[in-house]
Amino acid sequence: MIEEAVRESRSARALRLVPTTGIDAESLVRRFRRTLALDGVSLTVAPGEIHALLGPNGAGKTTLVRILSGVIAPTSGTVSVAGLDAVSNPRELRTMLGIVPSGDRSFYLRISGFENLVFFARMHGLRRKAAGQRASELLEHVGLAEASGKRVGEYSHGMQKRLSVARALLTDPRVMLVDEATHDLDPEGSRRVQALVGDAAERGAAVLWATQRLEEIRGFARSVTLLDRGRVRFQGSVPRLLEHAVPRRYVVRLRNGRPGEIELQEAQRALGRAARITPPLEEGSEHHVIALSEDAVLGDAVAALARANVQVLACRQERSEIEEAFLALTQERPS
Repeated sequence: MIEEAVRESRSARALRLVPTTGIDAESLVRRFRRTLALDGVSLTVAPGEIHALLGPNGAGKTTLVRILSGVIAPTSGTVSVAGLDAVSNPRELRTMLGIVPSGDRSFYLRISGFENLVFFARMHGLRRKAAGQRASELLEHVGLAEASGKRVGEYSHGMQKRLSVARALLTDPRVMLVDEATHDLDPEGSRRVQALVGDAAERGAAVLWATQRLEEIRGFARSVTLLDRGRVRFQGSVPRLLEHAVPRRYVVRLRNGRPGEIELQEAQRALGRAARITPPLEEGSEHHVIALSEDAVLGDAVAALARANVQVLACRQERSEIEEAFLALTQERPS
């Protein structure tokens, strides 16, 4: 039934489909008056691939997603999405895309989830019966079947996100553009949305996953593009991204090898220029932060504390490896 509804939509609009293509953007530049939002960005996402798009606020992520979706045209450069030129075929392109926006204000809040999906399915060209069948199937797929008759305005934030994924899947899209889909979701809600998008990728969709939640890409995205001030600062696999991580700050659990509390001044004298040590993170806590100097390694600090009879009981990086790599790459400035 799903296949029949999708075929009906595509034949009604006489779509040109190239199933072996995903996203191929080359040397994209976009200017807004004097602001250079994108500066020579190239990006390729293959069918079945989840490609993460990272970057701080103002990096150009939203501008890139809007170009890929045909909402705006680049100042220069070329972009092909699902086998279509996104500049010359924006209307046709949108029937090939599944878009999960960052906000919640893209549904009609006074009608039900089922009615919303039927409306958007009809916008895609499905007949009424096929639209209803497709809406029911997708609500079941995203775990909203029991809430299908409930007004969307009464949905939780996580439920609305799952409804957004269901809407994006209406035409079994070849390409999905997902913009901050897990923002403000709890871990369980984030996991469910990721699983739904992952299922679409397994069925062959090329997925661009824009996010600022860095840790969620580990074990989820195959490749990464990191933007900063409109330029590509990194492009490659997640393991390659982690190679840029140079941790300098560690949370350590310390205990004095002699009776009594740790004397911070004594510990700092032992560390010397190798590192700085903070007071306990909480009153009565054994946890401190050690910040290494540029030319020191963690072993130097641990050995220095041992000479001061301070035991290191546990140690972890203050920030994750992905966050360390992100900061290292975005804090570097192009010449």
